Amino acid sequence: MLNPKSLNLYTVKLWLAPLYGITHYNFRNCFVKHFQGIDCAIAPFIAAKSKTQFNPQKYPDLFPKNNASLPIIPQLMGNSPVEIAETINVLNETYGYEQFNWNIGCPMSQIVRKKRGCGVMPFPDLVEAVVNEVGSKTSTHFSIKMRLGMFDLKEGLEILQRLTTYPIDFICIHPRLGIHQYDGNVDLDTFELFYNTTPYKIVYSGDIYNIECFKYLQNRFPKIENWMLGRGIIQNPFLAEQIVEIGQTNVQSRQDTYPSNKFRFINFYNEYSELLLTLRNEKIALGALKELWHYFSVLLNLGTDELKKLLQINDFKTFHERINKKLL
Repeated sequence: MLNPKSLNLYTVKLWLAPLYGITHYNFRNCFVKHFQGIDCAIAPFIAAKSKTQFNPQKYPDLFPKNNASLPIIPQLMGNSPVEIAETINVLNETYGYEQFNWNIGCPMSQIVRKKRGCGVMPFPDLVEAVVNEVGSKTSTHFSIKMRLGMFDLKEGLEILQRLTTYPIDFICIHPRLGIHQYDGNVDLDTFELFYNTTPYKIVYSGDIYNIECFKYLQNRFPKIENWMLGRGIIQNPFLAEQIVEIGQTNVQSRQDTYPSNKFRFINFYNEYSELLLTLRNEKIALGALKELWHYFSVLLNLGTDELKKLLQINDFKTFHERINKKLL
Protein backbone atom coordinates (compact mmCIF):
# COMPACT_ATOMS: atom_id res chain seq x y z
CA MET A 1 0.00 0.00 0.00
CA LEU A 2 1.27 3.48 -0.83
CA ASN A 3 1.99 5.89 1.96
CA PRO A 4 -0.85 8.45 1.63
CA LYS A 5 1.48 11.27 2.60
CA SER A 6 3.72 10.48 -0.35
CA LEU A 7 0.94 11.41 -2.77
CA ASN A 8 1.44 15.09 -1.99
CA LEU A 9 5.02 15.06 -3.25
CA TYR A 10 4.07 14.80 -6.92
CA THR A 11 2.86 17.91 -8.73
CA VAL A 12 0.56 15.98 -11.07
CA LYS A 13 -3.13 16.30 -10.23
CA LEU A 14 -5.37 13.42 -11.29
CA TRP A 15 -9.07 13.86 -11.98
CA LEU A 16 -11.78 11.21 -12.17
CA ALA A 17 -13.76 11.73 -15.36
CA PRO A 18 -17.56 12.12 -15.36
CA LEU A 19 -18.71 8.82 -16.87
CA TYR A 20 -22.49 9.04 -16.97
CA GLY A 21 -24.16 6.11 -15.25
CA ILE A 22 -20.88 4.89 -13.74
CA THR A 23 -18.99 7.45 -11.65
CA HIS A 24 -21.87 8.53 -9.40
CA TYR A 25 -21.15 9.21 -5.74
CA ASN A 26 -21.56 5.63 -4.53
CA PHE A 27 -18.96 4.46 -7.01
CA ARG A 28 -16.64 7.40 -6.31
CA ASN A 29 -16.73 6.88 -2.55
CA CYS A 30 -16.16 3.15 -2.78
CA PHE A 31 -13.41 3.61 -5.34
CA VAL A 32 -11.32 6.09 -3.35
CA LYS A 33 -11.74 3.93 -0.24
CA HIS A 34 -9.85 1.12 -1.97
CA PHE A 35 -7.57 2.90 -4.45
CA GLN A 36 -5.35 5.96 -4.11
CA GLY A 37 -4.11 8.73 -6.38
CA ILE A 38 -7.31 10.51 -7.47
CA ASP A 39 -7.39 14.13 -6.28
CA CYS A 40 -10.82 15.28 -7.41
CA ALA A 41 -13.67 14.51 -9.79
CA ILE A 42 -16.09 16.18 -12.13
CA ALA A 43 -19.51 14.75 -11.36
CA PRO A 44 -21.59 13.30 -14.22
CA PHE A 45 -23.69 16.01 -15.85
CA ILE A 46 -27.10 17.18 -14.77
CA ALA A 47 -29.47 19.14 -16.99
CA ALA A 48 -29.54 22.89 -16.43
CA LYS A 49 -32.99 24.33 -15.76
CA SER A 50 -34.58 27.61 -14.78
CA LYS A 51 -34.60 28.38 -11.07
CA THR A 52 -38.36 27.77 -10.93
CA GLN A 53 -37.96 24.26 -12.38
CA PHE A 54 -34.68 23.17 -10.82
CA ASN A 55 -34.97 21.23 -7.57
CA PRO A 56 -31.50 20.48 -6.10
CA GLN A 57 -33.01 17.84 -3.78
CA LYS A 58 -33.47 15.58 -6.81
CA TYR A 59 -29.70 15.25 -7.26
CA PRO A 60 -28.19 13.19 -4.41
CA ASP A 61 -25.00 12.91 -6.45
CA LEU A 62 -24.34 16.53 -5.49
CA PHE A 63 -25.33 16.37 -1.82
CA PRO A 64 -22.28 17.53 0.19
CA LYS A 65 -22.78 14.68 2.68
CA ASN A 66 -22.35 12.24 -0.21
CA ASN A 67 -19.07 13.79 -1.30
CA ALA A 68 -17.00 13.93 1.87
CA SER A 69 -14.45 11.46 0.47
CA LEU A 70 -13.53 13.29 -2.73
CA PRO A 71 -13.85 16.93 -3.86
CA ILE A 72 -16.16 17.31 -6.86
CA ILE A 73 -17.13 19.91 -9.40
CA PRO A 74 -20.76 19.76 -10.58
CA GLN A 75 -21.13 19.53 -14.35
CA LEU A 76 -24.02 21.05 -16.29
CA MET A 77 -25.50 20.09 -19.63
CA GLY A 78 -27.55 22.61 -21.56
CA ASN A 79 -27.61 25.39 -24.14
CA SER A 80 -29.56 28.17 -22.42
CA PRO A 81 -27.39 30.92 -20.91
CA VAL A 82 -30.14 31.86 -18.44
CA GLU A 83 -30.84 28.29 -17.33
CA ILE A 84 -27.17 27.50 -16.85
CA ALA A 85 -26.57 30.64 -14.78
CA GLU A 86 -29.71 30.06 -12.70
CA THR A 87 -28.82 26.42 -12.01
CA ILE A 88 -25.38 27.51 -10.87
CA ASN A 89 -26.86 30.09 -8.51
CA VAL A 90 -29.31 27.59 -7.01
CA LEU A 91 -26.56 25.01 -6.38
CA ASN A 92 -24.26 27.68 -5.01
CA GLU A 93 -26.90 28.99 -2.62
CA THR A 94 -28.15 25.53 -1.59
CA TYR A 95 -24.95 23.52 -1.28
CA GLY A 96 -22.17 26.10 -1.41
CA TYR A 97 -20.47 24.88 -4.59
CA GLU A 98 -18.15 27.53 -5.96
CA GLN A 99 -16.88 25.72 -9.08
CA PHE A 100 -18.94 24.52 -12.04
CA ASN A 101 -18.16 22.82 -15.33
CA TRP A 102 -20.13 23.06 -18.58
CA ASN A 103 -20.14 20.00 -20.84
CA ILE A 104 -19.81 20.86 -24.53
CA GLY A 105 -17.87 17.69 -25.29
CA CYS A 106 -20.36 14.82 -24.98
CA PRO A 107 -20.59 13.24 -28.48
CA MET A 108 -23.59 10.95 -27.93
CA SER A 109 -26.17 11.38 -30.68
CA GLN A 110 -29.15 11.74 -28.32
CA ILE A 111 -27.36 14.67 -26.69
CA VAL A 112 -25.94 16.26 -29.84
CA ARG A 113 -29.21 16.31 -31.75
CA LYS A 114 -30.69 18.45 -28.98
CA LYS A 115 -27.92 20.99 -29.56
CA ARG A 116 -26.28 20.05 -26.28
CA GLY A 117 -22.91 18.62 -25.40
CA CYS A 118 -20.67 18.64 -28.46
CA GLY A 119 -23.67 19.79 -30.48
CA VAL A 120 -23.04 23.27 -29.06
CA MET A 121 -19.54 23.58 -30.52
CA PRO A 122 -20.56 24.68 -34.05
CA PHE A 123 -22.23 27.73 -32.44
CA PRO A 124 -19.50 29.96 -30.95
CA ASP A 125 -21.95 32.82 -30.39
CA LEU A 126 -23.94 30.57 -28.08
CA VAL A 127 -20.82 29.43 -26.22
CA GLU A 128 -19.78 33.03 -25.68
CA ALA A 129 -23.30 33.97 -24.58
CA VAL A 130 -23.29 31.25 -21.91
CA VAL A 131 -19.86 32.24 -20.60
CA ASN A 132 -20.85 35.91 -20.55
CA GLU A 133 -24.12 35.17 -18.71
CA VAL A 134 -22.38 33.03 -16.11
CA GLY A 135 -19.69 35.65 -15.62
CA SER A 136 -22.16 38.50 -15.20
CA LYS A 137 -24.92 36.72 -13.23
CA THR A 138 -22.94 34.43 -10.88
CA SER A 139 -19.98 34.81 -8.56
CA THR A 140 -18.58 31.30 -9.02
CA HIS A 141 -15.68 29.76 -10.92
CA PHE A 142 -16.56 28.35 -14.32
CA SER A 143 -14.84 25.84 -16.59
CA ILE A 144 -15.58 24.01 -19.83
CA LYS A 145 -15.15 20.41 -20.94
CA MET A 146 -14.89 20.28 -24.73
CA ARG A 147 -13.55 18.46 -27.75
CA LEU A 148 -11.56 19.70 -30.73
CA GLY A 149 -14.90 20.39 -32.38
CA MET A 150 -18.05 18.61 -33.46
CA PHE A 151 -17.33 18.39 -37.18
CA ASP A 152 -14.18 20.47 -37.65
CA LEU A 153 -11.24 21.59 -35.48
CA LYS A 154 -11.97 25.17 -36.58
CA GLU A 155 -14.94 25.08 -34.22
CA GLY A 156 -12.72 24.47 -31.19
CA LEU A 157 -10.17 27.06 -32.27
CA GLU A 158 -12.93 29.64 -32.76
CA ILE A 159 -14.27 28.96 -29.26
CA LEU A 160 -10.83 29.28 -27.67
CA GLN A 161 -10.30 32.59 -29.48
CA ARG A 162 -13.69 33.91 -28.36
CA LEU A 163 -13.07 33.02 -24.72
CA THR A 164 -9.65 34.61 -24.23
CA THR A 165 -11.12 37.69 -22.54
CA TYR A 166 -13.27 35.72 -20.07
CA PRO A 167 -12.18 34.44 -16.64
CA ILE A 168 -12.38 30.71 -17.39
CA ASP A 169 -11.02 28.56 -14.55
CA PHE A 170 -9.75 25.79 -16.84
CA ILE A 171 -10.60 24.02 -20.08
CA CYS A 172 -10.73 20.25 -20.20
CA ILE A 173 -10.00 19.04 -23.74
CA HIS A 174 -10.63 15.62 -25.26
CA PRO A 175 -8.53 15.33 -28.47
CA ARG A 176 -11.22 14.01 -30.82
CA LEU A 177 -13.99 15.51 -32.89
CA GLY A 178 -17.52 14.76 -31.78
CA ILE A 179 -18.28 12.84 -34.98
CA HIS A 180 -15.53 10.39 -34.05
CA GLN A 181 -17.22 9.49 -30.75
CA TYR A 182 -14.53 7.34 -29.06
CA ASP A 183 -13.27 5.61 -32.20
CA GLY A 184 -9.75 5.70 -33.56
CA ASN A 185 -6.77 7.37 -31.97
CA VAL A 186 -6.77 10.73 -30.23
CA ASP A 187 -5.54 13.57 -32.45
CA LEU A 188 -2.50 14.79 -30.53
CA ASP A 189 -1.17 16.97 -33.35
CA THR A 190 -4.35 19.06 -33.34
CA PHE A 191 -4.43 19.01 -29.56
CA GLU A 192 -0.93 20.47 -29.60
CA LEU A 193 -2.25 23.38 -31.66
CA PHE A 194 -4.91 23.99 -29.00
CA TYR A 195 -2.29 23.55 -26.27
CA ASN A 196 -0.15 26.28 -27.83
CA THR A 197 -3.13 28.55 -28.56
CA THR A 198 -5.00 28.94 -25.29
CA PRO A 199 -3.72 30.85 -22.24
CA TYR A 200 -6.01 28.85 -19.97
CA LYS A 201 -5.05 25.96 -17.73
CA ILE A 202 -5.69 22.74 -19.63
CA VAL A 203 -6.94 19.50 -18.16
CA TYR A 204 -6.08 16.72 -20.61
CA SER A 205 -8.71 14.01 -21.11
CA GLY A 206 -8.56 11.06 -23.45
CA ASP A 207 -7.22 7.51 -23.75
CA ILE A 208 -4.78 7.38 -20.85
CA TYR A 209 -4.77 3.61 -20.43
CA ASN A 210 -1.30 2.86 -19.08
CA ILE A 211 1.93 4.31 -17.74
CA GLU A 212 3.66 4.39 -21.12
CA CYS A 213 0.87 6.49 -22.60
CA PHE A 214 0.92 8.89 -19.66
CA LYS A 215 4.70 9.31 -19.81
CA TYR A 216 4.52 10.08 -23.52
CA LEU A 217 1.82 12.69 -23.03
CA GLN A 218 3.60 14.25 -20.07
CA ASN A 219 6.82 14.57 -22.06
CA ARG A 220 5.04 16.00 -25.09
CA PHE A 221 2.93 18.49 -23.11
CA PRO A 222 5.11 19.48 -20.13
CA LYS A 223 2.99 22.49 -19.13
CA ILE A 224 0.00 20.28 -18.30
CA GLU A 225 -0.24 19.30 -14.65
CA ASN A 226 -3.88 18.18 -14.60
CA TRP A 227 -4.88 14.87 -16.16
CA MET A 228 -8.32 13.28 -16.36
CA LEU A 229 -8.68 9.51 -16.12
CA GLY A 230 -11.85 7.89 -17.43
CA ARG A 231 -12.14 4.56 -19.17
CA GLY A 232 -8.50 3.82 -18.44
CA ILE A 233 -8.89 3.89 -14.66
CA ILE A 234 -12.05 1.77 -14.77
CA GLN A 235 -10.12 -0.82 -16.77
CA ASN A 236 -7.21 -0.59 -14.35
CA PRO A 237 -8.22 0.81 -10.94
CA PHE A 238 -4.53 1.00 -9.94
CA LEU A 239 -3.66 3.42 -12.76
CA ALA A 240 -3.67 6.59 -10.64
CA GLU A 241 -1.35 4.96 -8.11
CA GLN A 242 0.99 3.93 -10.92
CA ILE A 243 1.07 7.48 -12.28
CA VAL A 244 1.76 8.92 -8.83
CA GLU A 245 4.63 6.48 -8.39
CA ILE A 246 6.38 7.92 -11.46
CA GLY A 247 7.21 10.90 -9.26
CA GLN A 248 8.36 8.78 -6.33
CA THR A 249 11.82 7.52 -5.55
CA ASN A 250 12.59 4.08 -4.16
CA VAL A 251 9.13 2.84 -5.10
CA GLN A 252 8.74 -0.12 -7.41
CA SER A 253 6.27 0.60 -10.21
CA ARG A 254 3.03 -1.39 -10.06
CA GLN A 255 3.04 -2.67 -13.61
CA ASP A 256 1.96 -6.09 -12.31
CA THR A 257 -1.31 -4.78 -10.91
CA TYR A 258 -3.07 -8.07 -11.43
CA PRO A 259 -2.88 -10.59 -9.80
CA SER A 260 -0.52 -9.04 -7.19
CA ASN A 261 -3.28 -6.62 -6.15
CA LYS A 262 -6.04 -9.09 -6.86
CA PHE A 263 -7.47 -9.06 -3.36
CA ARG A 264 -7.69 -5.27 -3.23
CA PHE A 265 -9.77 -5.40 -6.39
CA ILE A 266 -11.89 -8.26 -5.04
CA ASN A 267 -12.60 -6.33 -1.83
CA PHE A 268 -13.58 -3.26 -3.82
CA TYR A 269 -15.78 -5.20 -6.22
CA ASN A 270 -17.58 -7.17 -3.54
CA GLU A 271 -18.23 -4.07 -1.45
CA TYR A 272 -19.55 -2.14 -4.42
CA SER A 273 -21.73 -5.06 -5.54
CA GLU A 274 -23.28 -5.31 -2.08
CA LEU A 275 -23.81 -1.56 -2.04
CA LEU A 276 -25.65 -1.68 -5.36
CA LEU A 277 -27.96 -4.37 -4.01
CA THR A 278 -28.89 -2.23 -1.01
CA LEU A 279 -29.79 0.68 -3.30
CA ARG A 280 -31.41 -1.05 -6.26
CA ASN A 281 -33.23 -4.25 -7.14
CA GLU A 282 -31.27 -7.20 -8.53
CA LYS A 283 -32.15 -6.47 -12.16
CA ILE A 284 -30.92 -2.87 -12.03
CA ALA A 285 -27.85 -3.81 -9.97
CA LEU A 286 -26.96 -6.53 -12.47
CA GLY A 287 -27.22 -4.07 -15.35
CA ALA A 288 -24.87 -1.67 -13.58
CA LEU A 289 -22.34 -4.43 -12.92
CA LYS A 290 -22.48 -5.65 -16.51
CA GLU A 291 -21.66 -2.12 -17.67
CA LEU A 292 -18.59 -2.16 -15.43
CA TRP A 293 -17.46 -5.55 -16.67
CA HIS A 294 -16.97 -4.13 -20.14
CA TYR A 295 -14.05 -2.36 -18.45
CA PHE A 296 -13.05 -4.83 -15.72
CA SER A 297 -12.66 -7.54 -18.36
CA VAL A 298 -9.48 -5.77 -19.49
CA LEU A 299 -7.97 -6.09 -16.01
CA LEU A 300 -8.74 -9.81 -15.95
CA ASN A 301 -7.73 -10.36 -19.57
CA LEU A 302 -11.11 -11.85 -20.47
CA GLY A 303 -11.47 -12.72 -24.13
CA THR A 304 -14.35 -11.44 -26.27
CA ASP A 305 -16.20 -14.75 -26.20
CA GLU A 306 -15.70 -15.15 -22.46
CA LEU A 307 -17.05 -11.66 -21.78
CA LYS A 308 -19.98 -12.26 -24.12
CA LYS A 309 -20.98 -15.40 -22.19
CA LEU A 310 -20.67 -13.53 -18.92
CA LEU A 311 -22.90 -10.68 -20.11
CA GLN A 312 -25.56 -13.13 -21.28
CA ILE A 313 -26.26 -14.15 -17.67
CA ASN A 314 -29.52 -12.59 -16.50
CA ASP A 315 -29.63 -13.85 -12.92
CA PHE A 316 -27.78 -11.80 -10.31
CA LYS A 317 -26.82 -14.76 -8.12
CA THR A 318 -25.48 -16.76 -11.06
CA PHE A 319 -23.57 -13.74 -12.35
CA HIS A 320 -22.07 -13.10 -8.91
CA GLU A 321 -20.98 -16.73 -8.54
CA ARG A 322 -19.40 -16.78 -12.01
CA ILE A 323 -17.49 -13.58 -11.29
CA ASN A 324 -16.18 -14.89 -7.99
CA LYS A 325 -14.86 -18.01 -9.70
CA LYS A 326 -12.96 -15.86 -12.16
CA LEU A 327 -11.62 -13.58 -9.44
CA LEU A 328 -10.44 -16.44 -7.22
